[in-house]
Amino acid sequence: MYANFLKYFPGPHTKIYHILEDMRKFIERRVKQNQATLDVNSPRDFIDCFLIQMEKEKQNPSSEFNTKNLELTTLNLFFAGTETVSSTLRYGFLLLMRHPEVLGKMHEEIDRVIGQNRIPAIEDRSQMPYIDAVIHEIQRVSDLIPMDLPHLVTRDTQFRGYTIPQGTEIYPLLSTVLRDPSMFKTPESFNPGNFLEESGCFRKNDAFVPFSSGELNNP
Repeated sequence: MYANFLKYFPGPHTKIYHILEDMRKFIERRVKQNQATLDVNSPRDFIDCFLIQMEKEKQNPSSEFNTKNLELTTLNLFFAGTETVSSTLRYGFLLLMRHPEVLGKMHEEIDRVIGQNRIPAIEDRSQMPYIDAVIHEIQRVSDLIPMDLPHLVTRDTQFRGYTIPQGTEIYPLLSTVLRDPSMFKTPESFNPGNFLEESGCFRKNDAFVPFSSGELNNP
């Protein structure tokens, strides 16, 4: 968010700019490889699909399908698809080490539903509400993205006595939602019960927004 500002200050954080450039060059090489072997009738991956759409819209000067956006979008996939998963796993291990009673209940549910003679299947999820609740609670407590990506107000909006003009850039604070006492039983502590009904069934919570908010938020 503050990359253009921070790059003028010395320090170890500047290493990230070299890493990003290395990643961009890696993606650039991969794009060229795909271009050289592209078959429009048989796209192999995201890059192929993007290249095909670029060709379709090459006569449109305002098209968002261009080489720069292809590189940036692919770079975003690296961050969104790897960093969030690895960080969630690290937080999960730490939280379960601190709460062995939760780990014990998870183990019990796994043995009861899956057993020890097969691998898990996606169909098992509906029968494992406790583990589902634990995963949600890990993401809530870890709070990986405290501040959401910028949003633009699409029309003049009245909010709590204030007028927010159309075009204003706003940054939703996801942390405040994930710790809202009106939405979670124990917002300041790790408790899978925040996502469980009294009956033990999994309870979906609209305040669960670990990554983003709005119509395009991650489920």
